[in-house]
Amino acid sequence: MSGKAIGNLKVGDNAKFTKTVSETDIYLYAGISGDFNPAHINEEYAKNTFFKTRIAHGMLSAGFISTVIGMKLPGPGTVYLDQSLKFLAPVRIGNTITARAEIVEIMAEKNKVRLKTTCTNQDEIVVLEGEAIVSPPKPT
Repeated sequence: MSGKAIGNLKVGDNAKFTKTVSETDIYLYAGISGDFNPAHINEEYAKNTFFKTRIAHGMLSAGFISTVIGMKLPGPGTVYLDQSLKFLAPVRIGNTITARAEIVEIMAEKNKVRLKTTCTNQDEIVVLEGEAIVSPPKPT
């Protein structure tokens, strides 16, 4: 399985991935990353925070962008080179997050693509935005 090579991409191409964030996702992410911040895993603690409940790790949502890039656009074989992120709103247990990536620039001579990246929740609120630079797979 291989993603799209640079010659098969154009500005405006886009893809998305949608997932509902569960409590299990948050605990698994905490275990994998080692981030056991009580804002994510302790409801009693989280009740006294700005958000009044537990929230998902910001990087969990950012990981959904990786899914779009690595599995859909450009797809398998793509190498991540850079990602900027702005976290704009919390993601709560039960939120359905849609990660999107859209090609905004193709640098064919360097085999690089710049993508606008966003994550929105089920209410179309942007929870994360940024930009990625990736290297698509070489033609086979």
